[in-house]
Amino acid sequence: MTEQNDTQEFRRESRQAKAGAIIVPVTLFEQNCTIIWDEPSKKAVVIDPGGDVPKILDAIKQTGVTVEKIWLTHGHIDHVGGAAELRDALTVPIEGPHVADKFLLDNVVASGARFGMTGGRDFTPDRWLDEGDSVSIGGLQFDILHCPGHSPGSVVFFNKDLRFAHVGDVLFAGSVGRTDLPGGSHATLISSIKTKLLPLGDDVGFICGHGAGSSIGQERMTNPFITGEM
Repeated sequence: MTEQNDTQEFRRESRQAKAGAIIVPVTLFEQNCTIIWDEPSKKAVVIDPGGDVPKILDAIKQTGVTVEKIWLTHGHIDHVGGAAELRDALTVPIEGPHVADKFLLDNVVASGARFGMTGGRDFTPDRWLDEGDSVSIGGLQFDILHCPGHSPGSVVFFNKDLRFAHVGDVLFAGSVGRTDLPGGSHATLISSIKTKLLPLGDDVGFICGHGAGSSIGQERMTNPFITGEM
């Protein structure tokens, strides 16, 4: 990992695939807007552009990739506040989250106003995602896991070849997503983690929506919400 100002860049590869990723912290919530690209083609996706769109566009330019899609893990304002603006700037489709988060995307402006965040727009994605779907960028394919609990429509993006996932706010290093927002359920979230994420395998590394990433194995052993200590 190398530092680029306040961004973090990663590389991950397998025999079948090679990818790069850069995290761009955005909004007052320091949300991990993530740019992932297929290394051979430099075709890229922006995951969860929560705001600070000029900063995201600058990171795209510096990285030298061609963004072809926007993916959303869920509908909370810090993850989607800049999605409509970025879609217009890049002329690319938005994919995700699950349709259960439609009520959140219908109220982006109102949600932003509660936190003093301006410039967001209510919008509808070009494609809703569901369990069993897949999305791709360049030569990279990600399976979709519907993991409700933090929000009803939260999804996780999982690449089998790279043994890598982007989990949004479902799971964190040492913690889990909050469940006190509309549509949240702690019991549902823990069920999603135990039935959808843990079976992926301990070797799977992940980027999450806030803070440092981790691995499924590390969280299985030490995360108090999974071990039952919380």
